Amino acid sequence: MKIAFVSEDGNTISQHFGRAPFYIILTIENGKIIAREKRDKIGHNQFIGNLTESHDGDARGHGYGADAQDKHSRMAATIADCEVLVAGGMGSGAYESMKQAGIKPIITDMINIDEAAQAYIDNRLKDHTEMLH
Repeated sequence: MKIAFVSEDGNTISQHFGRAPFYIILTIENGKIIAREKRDKIGHNQFIGNLTESHDGDARGHGYGADAQDKHSRMAATIADCEVLVAGGMGSGAYESMKQAGIKPIITDMINIDEAAQAYIDNRLKDHTEMLH
C-alpha cells in the first residue's frame, strides 16, 4: 500500500494541505516501509490570481464550491495510487474531496513522517477531524 504525506521539507508533515509543495509517498509492505518517493503537489501557489480561490464555497462553507472541488480533484490525481493521505491540517472541503477520490484522509498532530507512518502501521494514527477548517 502507498501512503501520501504532505510536506514542505520531505521529513515533516505540513500543517496545511493546500500550501504544501510536495507529497512524500511511502510504500508499505508487511508492516515495513520499502520505498520513499517525492512528488510535486499543486497547491495555493499555483492558483494565485484566481480571486475565487480563498472564498470559493457553497452553503457548507469554504472548499465546497465547483472551483475548489476542481482544484482538489487535481491535487488528488497526483496521488491516485495511494490509499491514504496524511496532513497536519486541511479544509473540510478538501477532506471530503479526498474521500470522494477514494483516498482516506487523516489529519494528524504528529510532525515526523516516518513516526506517523509507523503509527499508521501500528493502527494508532488518530484522525483529528476536529482540526479541520
